[in-house]
Amino acid sequence: MVPPAGAAMHALPFAVALVAAALMAPLLLRTLAGAGHTHSNYRGRELPFPFGVLVLAAAALALIPLTLLERLGSVGPFSESLIPISIYAFGVLALGLVDDTLPLRGNRALAGDTREDAPRGEYPRGLRGHCAALLGGQLSTGVLKAFGTLGLALFATDLDGLGLNLGTSKTRWLLAAAVLVLATHVFNLLDLRPGRATKAFVLLGGALAIGAADVRPLWALGLFVGPALVAGAYDLREQAMLGDTGANLLGALAGFWLIQTLSDTGQLVALALLALITVYGEFRSISELIERTPGLRQLDSWGRPA
Repeated sequence: MVPPAGAAMHALPFAVALVAAALMAPLLLRTLAGAGHTHSNYRGRELPFPFGVLVLAAAALALIPLTLLERLGSVGPFSESLIPISIYAFGVLALGLVDDTLPLRGNRALAGDTREDAPRGEYPRGLRGHCAALLGGQLSTGVLKAFGTLGLALFATDLDGLGLNLGTSKTRWLLAAAVLVLATHVFNLLDLRPGRATKAFVLLGGALAIGAADVRPLWALGLFVGPALVAGAYDLREQAMLGDTGANLLGALAGFWLIQTLSDTGQLVALALLALITVYGEFRSISELIERTPGLRQLDSWGRPA
């Protein structure tokens, strides 16, 4: 790839994909609602779902002008890390979409619920629920997503272009892959209230950018960050629901931002925190923790309709 010339070229994938998402969002809302693709949110409102598919569509659409510019122009908008990031991001989007739209009937029976009207994608819950499904002879969509995410993370972090300087270190490679997998999972755990996962991503990205005084990871992720922010705005205003499709993608982007910004020690700290959140989410309610914590409660509710 030809190195980008100037900050404007670095930011072009972000801008093009964001505009594509903003133009497509109203159409996608009407299409999902008209086709009956809705889901009840925590307040029982039926909303278009999964709106995370906007990121998949907008990123793919943005590749048309960006690739033409790359091949026909004198400069290119793509960063060296686009290929491994895109492989993981598109893969995670696809796995999330499967989990959102193709729940297996056996999932409900294992959870003790055989109702035909049981909410889509609700059963089984958590890593324990998916392990129970597997041990019970049922291949849940959650199990498919978990193993698929791990495979994609191992593959993506093994590719050149991420600037991780792994060399021959297997430990550093496994550390980066672990951070990527757990970040993807944690953002799925956070996506239990409108806008929560998007806010967490913005706060984390802002802290990493300010702490490192470097916005290059943002531009490297821009093809997906732009549409994710548009989808997140609709999710926050309770006009749509991201679903696992969108939440997993936000986690994937957060994971890449972490491994491209932090040192090995920083990644170890991040991995420990992500593991702590994962374990807590398995046994306790993250939403209840946020509700009883001053500051977090106000931040969590900011921007939502009354």
